[in-house]
Amino acid sequence: MRSAPGGRGGASHGVGGAYLSACGYISRFSAPLLLSLLVPPQLDAAACRLIRVNLGTMKNVAIILSGCGVYDGTEVNEACALLVHLSRAGAKVQMFAPNVDQMHVVNHCEGKPQEQVRNVLEESARIARGDVTDLAKMHVTSFNALIIPGGFGVAKNLSNWATNGKDFSVNPEVERVIRNFHKAGKPIGLCCISPVLAAKILPGCELTVGSDCKNDKFPYADTAKSLTEMGCKHVNKDASEAHVDKKHKLVTTCAFMCNAPHHEIFDGIGVLVTEVLKMA
Repeated sequence: MRSAPGGRGGASHGVGGAYLSACGYISRFSAPLLLSLLVPPQLDAAACRLIRVNLGTMKNVAIILSGCGVYDGTEVNEACALLVHLSRAGAKVQMFAPNVDQMHVVNHCEGKPQEQVRNVLEESARIARGDVTDLAKMHVTSFNALIIPGGFGVAKNLSNWATNGKDFSVNPEVERVIRNFHKAGKPIGLCCISPVLAAKILPGCELTVGSDCKNDKFPYADTAKSLTEMGCKHVNKDASEAHVDKKHKLVTTCAFMCNAPHHEIFDGIGVLVTEVLKMA
């Protein structure tokens, strides 16, 4: 293990230490410009992350989960894709979930409801590795952006879209957070079915849930038609793409609303993360 000047150990302090020591003097300059000037190609990722923190360029992103498992909670693959892309981009993530009971519990082997009661916050902790916070405690001022992955939990636990369709309502805490992020001019990213939340809270917004033409690739195209009936502009996009509504600072991608290979869905979520962080 290399030691940085001053005796502190850690591989990330070697080359990066010299650059970090100068940051107090030059912090009044543009942080993105400093990164391009100060970070040599050979600098390791950990040192780059330290520089981002010191220059104040690391973005704080809040993620709202809706449980654990596609049929009654968060789509786990989408949540993991988000976390990978955000980590690679150097963002700091904090996960939240409402402290409420799930609408129901589904046996994921059979796709059938079970006679159980599970809590959305407790189930979300499975994805967050225990590090999840009650959504009621979220302060929008602490974050630069908000992202919500999909899964039926969005339609069952964050709202009642699953039972009420376009006449649905949104969980009060979820609605509070989305409205406050929008009011503060902070970007919001929504995956899969979660754009329905924006359709309800931000009328007239532009979004995508894939395609409005129903076929084997897009079996949930009726959702797009419902969103249009609610007054939104739906934009057809493939799984590897995302749509950006610059006016509302809203980024959406269809993810598993499309029967596409996992790598295309992963790529689409990556585009969403990139566009959200650009506006953050």
